[in-house]
Amino acid sequence: MTMDFLQLAASRQSDRAYDTDKPVEPEKLERILQAACLAPSACNAQPWKFVAITDPELAEKVGRATASLGMNKFARNAPVHILVVEESMNVTSFLGAKIKDKYFPLIDIGIAAAHIVLAAESEGLGSCILGWFDEKEIKKLTGIPANKRLLLDITIGYPAKEKRRKARKPKDKVVSYNHY
Repeated sequence: MTMDFLQLAASRQSDRAYDTDKPVEPEKLERILQAACLAPSACNAQPWKFVAITDPELAEKVGRATASLGMNKFARNAPVHILVVEESMNVTSFLGAKIKDKYFPLIDIGIAAAHIVLAAESEGLGSCILGWFDEKEIKKLTGIPANKRLLLDITIGYPAKEKRRKARKPKDKVVSYNHY
């Protein structure tokens, strides 16, 4: 199934309910992870590692750690979690970050996350980017070193609900040409 890019962007949403009877096919997950690896990054630093959680028992445990303090309860039923871990910048990205006072890894990881969720949408899968979770617990469950930053948990699965109408600010409120 191919899709025009604007159609793809318009159809992608944050899905917070997954069909637990329909597992994600490994070949679809591989294409999603390939898209993540192809994401651009400052000075080609690729400051990320993607940890794909596919084992049902572990996915449930990671989901419980993501559903802490009453948030993200749906994550317990997500069949796949893609954990995004920050890795070191290369020298040129590090120097550029110092000179320009911008922390490029966070920007780069945001771009990679967009690639993941758009690739999931193109595969007919739903996704949700989550930043609220018990980082220590997930690190313990998955062997992510304590000195690494786990920035995102992206849940992936077949959506259990219909698409919602997408609400966005009017274009003239967020886009201008040639001046602010």
